[in-house]
Amino acid sequence: MEKKRILVVDDEPDLCEIISVNLQLSGYVSDIAYSAEEVLTKDLSMYNLIILDVMMGELSGFDLLSLLKKDTSTRQIPVMFLTAKDGENSLLEGFRLGADDYISKPFSVKELLARVKAVLSRSVTSYQANSSHLIDYKGIRLDEEQKSISVDGESVSLTRTEFELLHLLILHLGKVFSRQELIKSIWPCDVIVTDRTIDVNIARLRKKLGIYGSSICSRQGYGYYISQS
Repeated sequence: MEKKRILVVDDEPDLCEIISVNLQLSGYVSDIAYSAEEVLTKDLSMYNLIILDVMMGELSGFDLLSLLKKDTSTRQIPVMFLTAKDGENSLLEGFRLGADDYISKPFSVKELLARVKAVLSRSVTSYQANSSHLIDYKGIRLDEEQKSISVDGESVSLTRTEFELLHLLILHLGKVFSRQELIKSIWPCDVIVTDRTIDVNIARLRKKLGIYGSSICSRQGYGYYISQS
């Protein structure tokens, strides 16, 4: 079973090291960031949990969580706040923004690990409940039931053909589909479709996906695929 990866974010290096070492001893993979700004430079899609300090530099933990929840590629990552700040208002603000748990300093390592385990367990259950019809790729969210997509949280209108093309390519990241394979998979058998039709639909789809349109790649002489990175 693949180990869960956790990002520890705090501006206290010693505390980060203590938490990280204990997470590793408990079977997790852990990384460290010393500011919210540093977090934004990382590929967050690899993390199963972020342990986040509230009081940090110019960009607070609350500020960072707000940014994460606005991005469809990161909004599903559970976040546990770690802070010396106490009081009911602080706790409520964290939960209002979408925090999954909240632990105040000082704390015992045993309590922290127990809370980490509980949050990860809840997030797996939530993912399984949603995974039957929601597919996330970078900033794109595809809803199989509603036959709709959003890009960075904004709804984007696709034709049936464009939706089916995107759906097929996202379900098989990295797989190169020839134009004939795409035609057979998406168009009815009694409809005559040329290779040029595929190219036109791909071009329209790329444009509608904005900055993510470049993720739809072509391999000359073979066909189209969506990059895994």
